Amino acid sequence: MPPSLWLRWVPHGLVVLLATLVLVADLDQLSDAYRLGIQSAVALSLVQSAAVVLGPWFPAAACWLSLATATVTALDARESLLYFPGTQGAPWPWAPPALGAHAIVLFLLALRVRPAVSATALGVSALVTWIVQGLLGASGYSSTGAVAVAVFAAVTLVGAALRGSRVARVKLVEQTGITEEERARRTLLEERSRIARELHDVVAHHMSVISIQAQVAPHLVENPPDALKENLDGIRQNALEALTELRRVLGVLRSEHPGDAEGLATGAAPHAPQPTLDRLDDLIDNTRAAGLRITTDIVGEPSRPYPQGVELSAYRIVQEALSNALRHAPGSDVRVEITHFPEGLYLGVINSRPSRPVQPSPGAGHGLLGMRERATMLGGQLTATRTLHGGFSVSAFLPRDGTSATARTDFPDGPARPDLSLYLKDI
Repeated sequence: MPPSLWLRWVPHGLVVLLATLVLVADLDQLSDAYRLGIQSAVALSLVQSAAVVLGPWFPAAACWLSLATATVTALDARESLLYFPGTQGAPWPWAPPALGAHAIVLFLLALRVRPAVSATALGVSALVTWIVQGLLGASGYSSTGAVAVAVFAAVTLVGAALRGSRVARVKLVEQTGITEEERARRTLLEERSRIARELHDVVAHHMSVISIQAQVAPHLVENPPDALKENLDGIRQNALEALTELRRVLGVLRSEHPGDAEGLATGAAPHAPQPTLDRLDDLIDNTRAAGLRITTDIVGEPSRPYPQGVELSAYRIVQEALSNALRHAPGSDVRVEITHFPEGLYLGVINSRPSRPVQPSPGAGHGLLGMRERATMLGGQLTATRTLHGGFSVSAFLPRDGTSATARTDFPDGPARPDLSLYLKDI
């Protein structure tokens, strides 16, 4: 069997070994010290050891069986103590083997059941001991009642403490799992809230433009018909109402410092316009100043301007990838690739292994999650993986309109994307 199965059966084998020792010692005690008949001694010894064997599987039944057997043994031994002078000085009412067997059973019971149940079993054992020794009594024996109750109490307390520790560990593991799930869920919600805060300005800008264009349009036509004026006025009113609702709903997502946790510091004011691809050069220059060697490779030209949401997400993905390279690969070589396809935009940020020791990162640890959320929101895809030479690669494709419903595993036809294998081989 595998080692794990052997280890699992070690406690059971130990219990069987103890039961065998109890059988041998109890048989000797009953036949020699108590002068019971061989048949009675064998029967009582077998039942007492069987109670020990049953302890790991049926602790409650084993406890009552052990107590009943010990009581019958004590009552039979009482007759010998009263009428056979050769039994004087024998330990009673608990013979040492029976005392050890019942202690083992109580310990196993305390490990498996609630403390109230094990305390009840301990109380019943003490009560039976008092009845047999205190009320019935015998003559010429060596008392073991007080020692037995003390031993039973000690093993019960130890078993209950171990059970409590085990239960606490299990609950801790469960709570840790729940906490990790809640932390991941909270991180996801924080990333989505941050993205929503950024897109709020984009959507609000477009709604404002619609409202202004609808207001100006009648003045661009000589003698516009009333129906046109009415329709344009309705468009303007709907745009204003939508803009008001948008500000009311999404305005709560704004924090006191909207620019916090944005990766690389850009020094932008809280209400500055959201960045686009035109500001990538400034971002790369700032990152070079922080100690990274960055090369850029831009292939193709956009056939028409990208939507502002696509440009914002592209900027943030490159920003976060450079921030991760700066944090986790200091002194590395970084290559930034931007390829314009007719269907969308490809982004690639690949860094080599760090050239300096990596310091513990103070980041929140959810940069990759945020990048994936941005790509998924636009119907695109993002992959992040380690390279064979100790670096890291982030690749993303963002559909031009940001509304692609199907994730693609290949890149569309268009300008040839540079072969990364040669560069990865160098780094």
